[in-house]
Formats: sequence, C-alpha cells, structure tokens
Amino acid sequence: MDGKASDMENKSAKKDEAVLSIEQIYECEEVPGWREQLTFRAFVVSFMLCVMFSVIVMKLNLTTGIVPSQNISAGLRGFFFVKIWTKLLEKSRLLKQPFTRQENTVIQTCVVAASSIASSGGFGSYLLGMSEKIANQTTEKNGPQNIKNPALGWMIGFFFVISFLGLFSAVALRKIMIIDYKLTYPSGTATAHLINIFHTPQGMKLAKKQVKALVKFLSFSFIWGFVQWIFRAGHDCGFSYFPAFGLEAYKNRFYLDFSASYVGIGMICPYIVNISLLVGSILSWGILWPLIGTKKGDWYVADLGPDNLHGLQGYRVFIAIAIILGDSLYNFFKVISITTSSFLQKMREKDTNVIPVINQLSPTKPSMSYDDHRRTELFLKDQIPTRVAVGCYIAIAAISIATLPHIFPQLKWYYVLVVYIFAPVLAFSNAYGFGLTDWSLASTYGKLAIFTIGAWAGASHGGVLAGLASCGVMFNIVQTAADLMGDCKTGYLTLASPRSMFVSQVIGTTMGCVIAPCIFWLFYKAFHDIGTPGTEYPAPYALIYRNMAILGVDGFSSLPKHCLTLCYMFFAGAIIINLVRDVVGKRVARMERLIPLPMAMAIPFYIGPYFAIDMCVGSLILFIWQQTNKAKADKFAPAVAAGLICGDGIWTLPQSVLALANVYPPICMKFLSRNQERKVESFLAKLS
Repeated sequence: MDGKASDMENKSAKKDEAVLSIEQIYECEEVPGWREQLTFRAFVVSFMLCVMFSVIVMKLNLTTGIVPSQNISAGLRGFFFVKIWTKLLEKSRLLKQPFTRQENTVIQTCVVAASSIASSGGFGSYLLGMSEKIANQTTEKNGPQNIKNPALGWMIGFFFVISFLGLFSAVALRKIMIIDYKLTYPSGTATAHLINIFHTPQGMKLAKKQVKALVKFLSFSFIWGFVQWIFRAGHDCGFSYFPAFGLEAYKNRFYLDFSASYVGIGMICPYIVNISLLVGSILSWGILWPLIGTKKGDWYVADLGPDNLHGLQGYRVFIAIAIILGDSLYNFFKVISITTSSFLQKMREKDTNVIPVINQLSPTKPSMSYDDHRRTELFLKDQIPTRVAVGCYIAIAAISIATLPHIFPQLKWYYVLVVYIFAPVLAFSNAYGFGLTDWSLASTYGKLAIFTIGAWAGASHGGVLAGLASCGVMFNIVQTAADLMGDCKTGYLTLASPRSMFVSQVIGTTMGCVIAPCIFWLFYKAFHDIGTPGTEYPAPYALIYRNMAILGVDGFSSLPKHCLTLCYMFFAGAIIINLVRDVVGKRVARMERLIPLPMAMAIPFYIGPYFAIDMCVGSLILFIWQQTNKAKADKFAPAVAAGLICGDGIWTLPQSVLALANVYPPICMKFLSRNQERKVESFLAKLS
C-alpha cells in the first residue's frame, strides 16, 4: 500500500513538473538549426535597434554616465518589431518562417553586443577624456603628446582592432560557466524568462498589452521631447528649468529637469540607487560644497575660474574619484574572494584538479530535470572548438599589437602585449563575478590599466594618453567577456544555438564598431558644448578619467589645500559603507536596502543633483503604482520605462540633425524669481 502511495506521489510530482516546465510547453515545437536562427529579418531589425540603443546609450553617457542594463529592453523591443514584421507578412501570405524565441534571442544578443560598444567605448569617459576640450579644463599634462581629438576614422579603426578580443577570450569559458558551474547571470536569466513567456500561447495576451504600453509611452516621450525643444533653446538661450526648491537651491543645481529618459531610468533602477543619488546630491551640493566655498581665499585662491582644478572644482572632481576608487576597490576584492571561494568549492565538488574544457561533453546526470537535460543537450551540440578560439585570439592580438601604436604613438607595442597577456585572466574573473553578482567590474580593470600603464609610460612620454588608451583596451575585453556570458545564459534558457549566438555577437560587434562612433560623431558635431560642465551634455566621467590618468603619472602634488585629506576620508568612507552594508545585510534581512551605495552617491558630487530628482520621480511613480496595483506594475512598468527612454532617445536623432542644420527652437522660456522678474520688467520699461 505504501509503495502504491509512493508511486502516486512520484507521478503527481512529475505531473506538477510538467505543468511548470517551460521546455515541456515547447516540446511540440521543433528547434530550428543554428543557420535557421540567423534570419535576414533578425539582422535588419537588429540594425534598427542598434541605432536606437546606441543613441540612447550615447545620450546617457554624455549626460549622467548612468547606463542601465539593456538586455530586457532589447528582448522586448526585438519581439515588438519582428512581431509587426511577421504580422504584415502573414496577412499578405508571404510569411515562410515563424518567429521563434531563438530568433528573438539572436536579435537581443546582436543589439546588446552593438550597444555594449556605445557603453564601454568610452565616448563619455576615457575616449572623450583624450580630447583637447577636456584637457583644457585641467592645468597640467595638457600638452600635444597627451591630447588626441576625436575623429571618425581612427575611432572606427580602434574599435575594430580591440572589440573582438573579448569574444574569443570568453568562448572557451561558456561550458564552464553555464553548464559546469551553473552561474545564474541574473540579467541574462531575466531576459530569457521574458522571451520564453512572450513566445508561449499563454504569454501572447500579456505581450500584446506590454507592446501597446511601450508604444504609447514611446510616442508620449517623443512628443514631449519635441515640445521641450520648441519652448527652449537649451543653454544657448539661457534657459532655466523650474526651480524645485527655490532660487538658492536652483543655483546649487537642485531643480526638476522634466526629462522622460531620467524618469524612465528611475523606474528601472532599484530604489536604493535613486535614493543613493539623492543622498549624494544633498551631501555634496547641499552641505559640502557650500562649506568649502566659505574657505575661498584660505584653502584655494579666490579668483580662480569655476572649472579650475586648483579651486572648488578640484574638490568636486577628486573627492568623487576617491569615492569611486574606494567603492571599486572594495567590490573588486569582494567579487574576487567570492569568485575564488566558489571556484575552489566547485573544483572540490568535481574531485579533480583539471578544469573542464569546452570539447569535453559532460554526461547527463540522472538527477537533471527535463528542462536542464534538454537545454544541456542542445547547448553542447554546436560548440566552437577551443583551439579555434585561442588561435583567433592570438591572431587578432598580433594585429592589434601592430596597429594600436600607429593610432596612439604613446602606447608602445609592449604595453599592449602586457595588457593582452593579463586580459584573459581578468576576463575570466569578470565573467565569473558577473555570473555570481550581476555586477561587472570592467571599469575597475580599466582604471587599473590607467594607473599601471600611465605610470610606466611616464608624464614626459604621453603617459596620460597611454593610460587612457590602455584603459579602453582592457575595458572592452573584460566587458565583452561578461556580456557574452550573460547572453549565453539567455541562449541556454531559450535553446538558442551557441554557434548562432556567437555569430550574432560577431555581427552585433561589427555593427557597433561603426554605429557607435558615427552616433558619437553626430553628437560631437551637433552639440559643441559636449564635455563642458553645466551644459546639456557635461560628460562628467571624461574629466574624471583624465584626472585619474594625471594622478597616475603625476601624483597628488597639484591638489588644492586639504583636498587630499578629504579624499582619504571619503575613500575610507566608501569602504566602510560597503562593509556595513554587507555585515548588516547578513544579520538583518533587507536592512542593507536602507544604506546608500557609494558608487551612486559619487556621481552627483561632480555633475550635480538635477538628474537625481527626475530619477527619484520615476521611483515615486513606480512606488505608488506598486502600492495601488502591484501585479500590474510588475508586468507593465518595464514596458512603460522602456517607452519613455526610447521615445526621448529617438527624438535626439532629429534634434541632432536640426542642430547640425543650425535650426534652433523658436521660443525661449525662462523661469525667474520674483525679485529678478521685477528687475527685468523695470529694465524693459526703461527701454520702452
């Protein structure tokens, strides 16, 4: 009797698993071969989305420097565009191949690969930091040997010789990361979940509603951007946004920017990120800078310009750098320790000292679920041999070592060789840590290259430019490796072939190497104040990265009085805050959500708090929505946020074209305090 009961329980458990199993739902559908997943329409749509995402990412790079994950948005918009395409073909009876989740994954992979170039290409940081415009904001190391102005030709060539190395450095790691160690890659898993739901019959109703929400808010955001353009001429007109807390607060950049992009980003970013931005804004522009301003003439020369690094600007820039470095250093050692301990634990579990390689097919374990069995079988089917990946890495590295010194004479071939020797190890570390924590440390490895190569080259031999260029090389390799692993996780969960994923990565990277520099060049030519503090596109990280390079070759001798002491304090403060977050988080559930993130706090120290207010408005909207209807908010908030960001990003293209054609808004609005308004009226009365 007990045996029968046990059999019934087992059957019930299997039945429940079948109900919940994604791959059982798709069991009747044949998985297309890797060539069939690479469709012409997929890459046409990918190209369109690559342009859109590059514009969005570029605008974010040049304004705040905060770029949220694009994986889920890419999957959502890829589904949206191809679904329209297939519906039109279906009505005209020309549809020959249905739209599958594998094709959707190929689109998402291609778009993320391209937009990653726009994100990690340094257009708002190290690459722009090489320019004369940023160098003139410093008082040292701004000679010709440390300056290279942007030009479309050398930028495209630069990205072509460095952007593919990350792909080949990580190819051999795919089986280790995805199958053997079963790393989660939260962003990649969430994207796969979205794609799997959209392509099930049950998910179609939800998908249609989300697409409608995306289109609605995309249209609203585009129109709102046009309306804002009509009623202002930006900083050229002297436009002032409506002060959020009065005139004095406005002078300290506390005002509402009415930006649809920032509101959308605020809806995507976790609450703690937006709150941290606001805390950093209040701490810096509300307390610290006004206090240091009272020391004018004592701590620094009183008649220095607002952008002089020997004055108040020096405190803003270098204290922000200290917080960023403290946070980066803490997370670097944290992720390395997690990576090392997890790696050693996995090695002990395997009871072997040999790292599994990609050509060794792991036998399917009896304990595997149906989904895991199916996914593992297909994931191991179309692998790229390790020897091919290693050979391609060596060949591309050799070409790059020979080419980069011609683009940057200050970057000697042996500097590049050293970077490429260590890059695969750091790429593994970053990809592994990204799989555990969903936190990429690519910028940290880039900063490491700035200091080491810059100091090696020396100030008199173009060390600033050499450091910034080596940062770009290292940054791209380790970031691409992490992106590839995240996309591989998405492909594993949607049964997309690893070979089609890799081809999509290569095509997307190729698109990005051309599209991203062209989009940046459009911005650079259309908006002449890019990189200038206080303007529409201040590119805050450009000056920060350049000053990091200067520190690397020059030391701390040029800092204003007590600046170094404050830097030490905030550097230590960033480490302590992170330590408290981790210790308290382990002991008190959810308590770490009340402790701000140092990295997010550092950003407004330099750029100001205006964007943080908009992002907090986005958080407030999401919070109220979740309180009134949590289920609906969880389903539709990502689509609404994507629509707001996309619409504003799309409007940037015609705005750039209008600026290039010297077409300016017809109306200039300006909000004044009551006293200022009376002075203006009095002045106009005298003229009449």
